[in-house]
Order: sequence, then structure tokens, then C-alpha cells
Amino acid sequence: MSEATIAKMRERLAALAPSRVEIGDDSALHAGHAGARDGGGHYRLTIVASAFAGKNTLQRHRIVYDALGDMMQKEIHALAIKALPETD
Repeated sequence: MSEATIAKMRERLAALAPSRVEIGDDSALHAGHAGARDGGGHYRLTIVASAFAGKNTLQRHRIVYDALGDMMQKEIHALAIKALPETD
């Protein structure tokens, strides 16, 4: 399921036109955790996009959460986000 979840995450994050997206699956490190038992995975995300320019960390995270939508309620239990703006 994690490969399908990561593919779906990439598809949704594509709306932000990122120049870089790296997604790591840390779910195995949280086996037995309540969220893992309920089917939600633990992921790490590094994303670089011009959509983050001029935004603070909280605003960047909200943009990511909005792009992922209902996945944050089901497939994703925890998400560590590193969202960076494009640099010249």
C-alpha cells in the first residue's frame, strides 16, 4: 500500500509544480503505533516549489496539507515536511 500512497502523494503534489519531491516511508519504524494499526503511514517529505516563495513554514505546510487533502485523514498518519522555495 505504501507504494500506491507515495504515487498518490506525488500526483497530488504535482499541482504545486515542484522542481524536487522526495518522499520517504518511515512506517516500518512505527509498527504497532495506533496510527499504523489504523492503516495510516508515516512519511517524510522534502519538496521544493516556487509556490513556497515568500511564505513562512506554517504557510508552506498548509499548502502541502491542502494539496494532499483527504489523504491526511486516511492514508497518512504522520508527515514530516521540509518545504522549500525555489532558489536562483
